[in-house]
Formats: sequence, C-alpha cells, structure tokens
Amino acid sequence: MITPHTAGRDGEPRQPNSLPNSLHQSPPESPPQSSLFSASAPRETGGARHTDPRPVARGQSLRTRLGALTMAAAATAAWAAAGSAMAEGAASMTPAPPQTAAVDLSPIAQAPQPSPLPDGWEHGAFMEIFVRGYQDSDGDGIGDLRGLISRLDYLQALGVKGLWLMPIQASADHDHGYATVDYRRIEPQYGTLEDFDTLIREAHRRGIGVVMDYILNHSARQHPLFTAAQSDPRSPWRDWFVWSQAPLKDLQAWTIFDQTPWYLPDGAAAAGSGSGSASVPASAPNARSKSKPMSKPKANAKGRSAPTPARYFATFGKDMPDFNMRNPAVVRYHEDSLRFWLNRGLDGYRLDAVPHLIENNARDWNDQPESRVLTGAFTRLIKSYPKRHVVCEATAEPTVYAQPDICGSAFAFGLERAIITAAKGDGQASVEATAQVAGWFTRAPLSMATMLSNHDIFAGQRAWDQFGGDEQRYRLAAATYLLLPGTPFIYYGEEIGQAGLTDLPGDQPLRAPMSWTTEGGFSSGQPFRPLSPNRATHNAQAQAADPQSLLHFYRDMLALRNTQPSLARGSYEQPVAQGQVLSFQREWQGERTLVAINYGQTPATLSVPTTADVVLRQLYPVAAVANGAASGSGSGSASAITAMSSTAVLAPCADASSAMRAVTASGASSAATATAVTGTTSVTGVTAETAIARIPAAPTAPTAQAAQPAPTVQAAQAASLDLTLPPLSVQVYRLR
Repeated sequence: MITPHTAGRDGEPRQPNSLPNSLHQSPPESPPQSSLFSASAPRETGGARHTDPRPVARGQSLRTRLGALTMAAAATAAWAAAGSAMAEGAASMTPAPPQTAAVDLSPIAQAPQPSPLPDGWEHGAFMEIFVRGYQDSDGDGIGDLRGLISRLDYLQALGVKGLWLMPIQASADHDHGYATVDYRRIEPQYGTLEDFDTLIREAHRRGIGVVMDYILNHSARQHPLFTAAQSDPRSPWRDWFVWSQAPLKDLQAWTIFDQTPWYLPDGAAAAGSGSGSASVPASAPNARSKSKPMSKPKANAKGRSAPTPARYFATFGKDMPDFNMRNPAVVRYHEDSLRFWLNRGLDGYRLDAVPHLIENNARDWNDQPESRVLTGAFTRLIKSYPKRHVVCEATAEPTVYAQPDICGSAFAFGLERAIITAAKGDGQASVEATAQVAGWFTRAPLSMATMLSNHDIFAGQRAWDQFGGDEQRYRLAAATYLLLPGTPFIYYGEEIGQAGLTDLPGDQPLRAPMSWTTEGGFSSGQPFRPLSPNRATHNAQAQAADPQSLLHFYRDMLALRNTQPSLARGSYEQPVAQGQVLSFQREWQGERTLVAINYGQTPATLSVPTTADVVLRQLYPVAAVANGAASGSGSGSASAITAMSSTAVLAPCADASSAMRAVTASGASSAATATAVTGTTSVTGVTAETAIARIPAAPTAPTAQAAQPAPTVQAAQAASLDLTLPPLSVQVYRLR
C-alpha cells in the first residue's frame, strides 16, 4: 500500500470517527447470493463493519458466502473466455495509441508444477525487497531483476528463506509500483519475463522462495481499461470501476484518510461524448450492468444521462481508481492474473490492502464482510498450488485476516511498535510495552507476519532512525521479533543498519538504494534517489568483514531460527514479562527452547518455571575461551568479561550454526551453577550445560580447543530456574 498524502499526521490510516454503535453489530450470517456480485442497490445492514474474531461464527459465515462466490465464478467462466476472444479481435482491428499496450484478458488455466522448496520453507525469515532500490545491473540508476539475481548469494548467506518483492508489474508511477497498468507484464525498467523466470529458478536453487505484491483493490488511472471507462459513460469497461452521479454535497459524507474519495475523471466536461481507448476491446463480458453496482451507492444506470458529472471512487487517491469487485468479470480477471504468475513458479503473494475490496456506504467502508469473503477465495486459489504462501496487509483486523479461512497470515501491525518501545528501555513505557509483547501471541495466531518496519511510513521510520543509532537496543528489538512466533519480514538494509533519507516527502525516505559499499555500490550510474547518509560505516561489504557487526548478529539470529525448528514453527508457552525482562518458551516435536531478553540498563534475575529432568543447554550467546578465561563479548551482553570457572562445562548443541563455534577449557561437569560471559545461571534441581563462545565470530585464540560433549546429569526432583541476565542482553537455551 502506498501511504496517501492525506493520511494523519503520523501517516497511519485512520478509522472513521464518531461512528454510531450500530456499526459494530454483526451483519446477517447468510446474505443473499446476489450480495456478492449483483449490481443491485446497496444493502443496508445496519452494521456492516463486522469485527467479531470468533472463529466458529466467522467460519460459518465465510463458508456460506464463499459457496456463493464459487458458484458465481464457475457460472462466469464461459463468458469470460468468450470475452477474451472478443477483446483480442477488437484489439487487432483498432490500432493502439502510441506507447499503450493492449490488455491481456485471456483466461489462464491452472497448471501447477511441483515445488522444489522444502516443506515449511515459509516459516523461515523473509526479506522485503524494493527492486528499484536493491541493485542496478545496467547502469541506468534503477534496480532491476538481474541486479537482484546477482545478490542472491548474499541473501542465502544471511539465512533468509523467502523474498517478498514489492510490485514488479508494469506501473504508471514508475516508483513504488502500486499503480498497476498491466498485471501480466514486468515493469520494463526492471527487466523481462525471462529475467523473472531466471530469478525464480536461481532463488529455488538456493532454497529461497519468492512471493510478490499483488494489488487487488485498484489499478492505475492510466490503466487502459480505466482510460476507456472514464472517456465514455457507455464504455463496456465502465462497470469494471466504481462510479457515482450523486451530487458532490452527498458524496462528501464519505471520508477516507481525511479526504472525500470521489474524483472527476479527465475531461469530465465532455463526459458522454467520448469513445473508448483504441487499445481496449470494444466489448467485454458483463462489462456493464443494467442496475447500480452494489459496492458503492448511486452508480450509473445503463443508458441514463447523468444530471451531474459522474465521479469515480479511489480509496488511495485519484491516481489509483478502485476496481468494482462486485463485478464477476473483474474477479475473474484477477484470478487469471494470479494464475499467470503461479504457473511460472511464483511461490505466493503478499495481497495488498485487502480490507478495502468492498465498501458498502459512507460509514461502512473499511473491512466489510464481503472483503473477507473475497480475500479467502483468492487465498484458496493461490494455495491450491503446492507449497504456496499468502500474507495479507490488513491494518484493520490483522489477527482476523490471519485466520486460515481468510489469508492464513497477516502482518501484525502494532506489534512492531511495542517491540521497539520495549527495546528503547524508556522507563514505564518500556515496562508496559514488554508486557504487551509477552502477551501478543497468547491472543494472535502464530502464523502472523512480524517486522520492525517496512516500506510504508505509517509503520514507522527505518529501525536505525527509530533507535537514533543505538545499535545495542537495535539488536534487542531484532532478536525479539526474529525469535518470536510468526514469519519475520526483514526490510532490505535493516540487517546492516541502513539509515533513512531526510528532506523527502511521504514514503521516499524509507526507499533509498541499498548500501553495498562505502561509495554505495548500487549502480555505476546516477542512482534514482540519494544514497543512505550512513553508508560509509553501515554497508554490506564493511559489515561482512567485521564479525562483531550488525550483519553478523542478524546472521546469528537467523542461524538459530534455521537450526532450531522450535524457534521457526514451535508453540508459544510460558511468556513472562518481569519489568523490562521478557522470556518465553517454544516447543516443536519435543524440542524446547527458552528465550530471555533484558531491555533494562541493570542486571536482572529472571525466575523461569520448569519441570524436573531438565537439561539446560545454552545456544546463545557463545564465547571463546582460552587458558581458563573468557574472551570476547557479543552485542547486547555485558561489556565486562567474567572469568570462567575451571569446572564449567562447554557443551554446544551439535546442530548449532557453524557461525556459532564454541571451545572449552575443561570437560568436567557442573550440575549446580555455571558462570559465563552472559552472567551467572543459577539452577536448582536442573543440570546446566552452558555453551559459552564469542559472538558472532569463531574463536581467535591460538590455544583454543575443540568443544567436548558434557556428561548429562538428570534432575531427581521438581526444578526451579533463576537466570541472572546482564543489561541489554539476549540469551537462548535448549531445555530437554
């Protein structure tokens, strides 16, 4: 979603103000089938914004509506194919205007191929990539698909398992990409379909899946179908969009993002006398209806002269007119376009702005039940292909959209702010935010998508700017969301601490070229946008050479997630918020991990509930030890180095990442306590096997010895576990 200029002062989408209580009533459980697609007058339910997250009631309602949706889609398949044939014929008879391509409306049959990705690949971390700003391969100053392909080894070494590509389809804006002009063509500045196929093939070869943005809600004002629709009220494409002939004073009852979302088309004074665009077919299946579209009130009637100029509806501003998603031809077009990319091997989609697919009236415009129905149907289509993933942008009710019968995953808007507030450590605000983070996944599906920031300013500045360059606290926030449940989405450049730009409007400060080297390394030409102001110190090349860098920290966090299945897809148990200390446990098929994070400036003792017969094995951090003394300290750990007892046991997990190497000074066991660089771990009735090693690099001491397995001492009684956590520290343990 592109943030409108008319959003609130903080850039975040706003909900309608001062709405009557009736809006929070539930709509009828089984609306008429015509409510999905018919062009009848709008149905006033008295309470269209349904926010009841109860899965049983929602499931019943969705099954009823989705059944109607499936029937309607099947009934339109025949005329959709016929309309495509007419479209091709008309396009061949009428020359297209200069620099305007014909629209491909052909039906696309489902042709799934076996996925080469492993089961559960979608539980790994994703990288959100703005292709325009990632890597330029041809010197024109604009990132492209070939440039991205050249950086796949970097992404593989980081440990990401998926890529989310911001829009790569042909767009009118030639920047953010959310104003689509052709849903089945690559943005020419990014490359070709052959480049796309190469990207999919090379990403899969490295075990990386690829999903891309898909914009269901709206097109660009320059989309050929909208150009035809606005030029002539009699255009067969008119009903593909949403129109009203109501007086402006009536339409001003609508307020979305602080503006009236109804706009006059180009050449409104000549409305009714124009003709359709030559590049667009002269006729279309169900392109015009005899009655008003239900999705918005007072739309044009066929053949009726408008007493006032017709206006089109556009949620996100005049340059992006909304599709009429009540028109089954529009839905079918999107279904076919989704299949177009899935058939080429795409691994899924991020569906943009899905609560806005249907608006019922000036009050009931956000997150309508019909929008949930449509979204669920699109999700099922995508997931009918093997091993495909769907994540939705749904700011209104993300936990509802994450339910399996709608999207299956949705971005956990609000969690990122809680994590950052907790990690900043500012007194009571940090304490309250820590409690909010601890309780989040006790109420939300574990399939949520998590992040620190993204491409939209309403979600916050880049993480570096939010923390004012405080890298210790930056790392605490990163560890929190990378180890919590959900699928984490890293915003490109976040892993190196890339700063945002200044003195640019809207979302542009978030979308600078990636900092690859001190000079930038993005392009041999003039970059399309200024480079990050901190590229001299925070670039990928420099940080790859520094084992203590933020980049290595991210590699370590992802290595934990990739080698410990419990951290990637496990349960969420025993969350504890104790002042500025957060802890939780995760379990998957008998593997249990414990994560403990101290956001405070002083040491803290954390009491962790546990059971008898537990072996405690430290996974992170690890410290290099030579000649009986600990050396090196990981970021977020105590700066002072505590000498290790000669009897301390070093027993790193066998499946830990090679980037987390450990050594030992003794093979003797310590069944009671163990002292390490991370502090003192006091254990009563529990065996402590601490893996102590420097992070993130391998030991450098020449006398370091290889780690030795520790003998296991089983507890004989009920256990209690107290952890002493240094200030600003992250600790991860295996419990078994």
